[in-house]
Amino acid sequence: MRKDTDRREAFGGPGIPPRWTHGAKDGVGTAYASSSRLWFTIWNGVVTEVYYPTVDRPQLRDLQFLATDGESFFHEEKRHLRSRTERLSHHVLGYRITNSEPEGRYSIVKEVISDPHLPCLLVNTTLSGEEPFLKRLRLYALCAPHLGMGGWGNNACVVDIAGRKILTAEKDGIWLALGATVPFSRLSCGYVGKSDGWTDLAADFRMDWEFDRAMDGNLALTGELDLGGRREFTIGLAFGDGLHNAGTTLMESLAIPFGEQRERYMEQWNRSCKRLLSLEKAASDGGDLYHGSYSLLLAHEDKSYPGAFIASLSIPWGESKGDDDRGGYHLVWTRDLVNTATGLLAAGNTESPLRALIYLAVSQQADGGFSQNFWIDGEPYWRGIQLDEVAFPVLLAWRLQQKGGLGNFDPYPMVMAAARYMILHGPATQQERWEEISGYSPSTIASNIAALVCAASFARQRGDGATAAFLEEYADFLECHVEAWMVTTEGTLVPGIPRHYIRILPADVNDPFPAEDPNVGVVALNNMPPGSRWRFPGKEIVDGGFLELVRYGIRKADDPIIADSLGVLDAVLKVDTPNGPCWRRYNHDGYGQRADGGPFIGYGKGRAWPLLTGERGHYELAAGRAPGPYLRAMEGFASPTGLLPEQVWDEPDRPDLYMYLGRPTGSARPLMWAHAEYIKLLRSAADGKVFDLIPEVAARYLPDSRGRKPMEIWKHNRQISSVGEGFILRVQAGAPFLLHWTRDNWGTAEDSRSTATSLGIDYLDIGVPPKGSGSIRFTFFWTNTGCWEGKDFEVGVHGS
Repeated sequence: MRKDTDRREAFGGPGIPPRWTHGAKDGVGTAYASSSRLWFTIWNGVVTEVYYPTVDRPQLRDLQFLATDGESFFHEEKRHLRSRTERLSHHVLGYRITNSEPEGRYSIVKEVISDPHLPCLLVNTTLSGEEPFLKRLRLYALCAPHLGMGGWGNNACVVDIAGRKILTAEKDGIWLALGATVPFSRLSCGYVGKSDGWTDLAADFRMDWEFDRAMDGNLALTGELDLGGRREFTIGLAFGDGLHNAGTTLMESLAIPFGEQRERYMEQWNRSCKRLLSLEKAASDGGDLYHGSYSLLLAHEDKSYPGAFIASLSIPWGESKGDDDRGGYHLVWTRDLVNTATGLLAAGNTESPLRALIYLAVSQQADGGFSQNFWIDGEPYWRGIQLDEVAFPVLLAWRLQQKGGLGNFDPYPMVMAAARYMILHGPATQQERWEEISGYSPSTIASNIAALVCAASFARQRGDGATAAFLEEYADFLECHVEAWMVTTEGTLVPGIPRHYIRILPADVNDPFPAEDPNVGVVALNNMPPGSRWRFPGKEIVDGGFLELVRYGIRKADDPIIADSLGVLDAVLKVDTPNGPCWRRYNHDGYGQRADGGPFIGYGKGRAWPLLTGERGHYELAAGRAPGPYLRAMEGFASPTGLLPEQVWDEPDRPDLYMYLGRPTGSARPLMWAHAEYIKLLRSAADGKVFDLIPEVAARYLPDSRGRKPMEIWKHNRQISSVGEGFILRVQAGAPFLLHWTRDNWGTAEDSRSTATSLGIDYLDIGVPPKGSGSIRFTFFWTNTGCWEGKDFEVGVHGS
């Protein structure tokens, strides 16, 4: 192997600013084998981002063909040809793409897979058309490397390897190598928009430039394929940790006939789905979306970090994003990961969810929390804290235990650490599930209640009844405040419905004196267009998060307030599409395609989310109604290749913008949360009950006679000003204490020692008489340090 010595340098460096590609993919694939550490995506008939060596590291912008006769036309596959993409089979994440010239003179048919055992993309290509025309056709491969997760700083050169010239690129020690089963007759490395092959061919339909090298820029590699009368060949794009590694991988992959590679690739995927539960009877599409969804969930797991499932192999609105935005959705969100694992569990898979649970236990922070999102090696990306993401791993551990799927893994330390975190840091969350606002969220509170009851179940199984009771009592405290915190009685959105759940009761988690009145408070919304209103009364912003109270078994489906809230939800957020109903996240949402059809860049307009159709289907099943219409709607939202989008266009068709009611916007597709929700709804429909329902939670909170003592909790991050008569006032802290307290303004005083728990949380309960009055004053003596708090606290007593 040698590098060419001519060193013809490209001009125009560093090229135009780099961008990624469209976020709504038509295909996502990888080999099922862990040895093939490569993932690929497809959009509009061409290969787009390719990920290597881990599922969170995109290394390519796109790979496509350019075609010309050298005299009269120039065609770019994704821009000028009509494209149709099909999945190879129910289970297999391989794709057949047919790109046809509008005039019908020729077609390019491609089958796209990855090498079943090596990190090499394989694109088997067949040309069809009238032979006289095909003889004049010149075909070029155009490859845009974005190594190191970015377009800037790439280096490219032409290399002679094993007697054949190939194209290569490198950055930060990662190499790619591009070759084919036919030779390149001409090759060039150039700067995008200046000296690249696209710019060259578009000018005069001829390849005039042949540059051996382009360094430190936004690059494109171009190779003219010497077909020699052949109409079928295979392109290979290999990756490695060095030139020798990438080059060897490329040659070895291309040496095996494509038919053999495809057979092995398909066999891997078919084998992975042999134990899949038969849920097709609940679907209306013969199970196509079910089988595809299952494979997609599996494909989003990393192969070097088992159990690390990312949210999506997509960069939403990537065509507007450059190197300064490295995130995309190819990160781990605990919420999305647990939904993925639970979707797999609903399909009968316990092995993958167990890997996910172990991965989460390793990723848990020392204080018991979890990062908002993180790279697969555990490094945090965004730094917010979302209490539902602390709860979800506990729910996954409980579900695996119920299925006998824990093996020899003991999740108890993780479960108890997470429970401690929720108790110490709640009930307000820094961010709710839409990742924007702090306060008291119905969906977050629901997940915390459910997780604490599950944690109590673990503790009781260990014979620790005291810890179990403590966890259940904190869950009871949250549950008895659900309406008081998150139901307005002064709603104005829908005439005649003043009482309904709100999206969130705004509260600063750093404010120890939150105003816990859902009729007051102002929500500051993110992502709003410049100059537009961005502050709203909290009681006027709603979402469907309250449905999680029904999902887990905290509230009945026919609860009057739930019913009232549904009326508001449908009036404000429901969208009727040709596929069926869909819902927006919340009113005045700014995260979505802009009103003019442009991409979300800092602001936009929130669109409808298909996963919320699945959530509504679960509610309807809980209410005793058939979920079929919601399953059919989700199936209608899927692409022909079985990919569900994050968001769909929710206005009348705009053909000029390529936006159609009920079809995807430029946000992420596929979204694994949506695919998991679909599988869970299928399972729920097949079982006739909600898969996510937790019997222990339902048994505790759904009976009319609850028989639980009402409790109010005072702690340093929530210093309440009053407690109802007949309540228990629990004073709680993260260290042992002696409470010096009085009911009569220090006329008399008591000293009471706190009760310790195995969670490292101490508490003291003070009973409030049924006809109590006045106030309770107290201060702390910290027994570990021998220090007094140095100030008094006061809690008034009010009538019930």
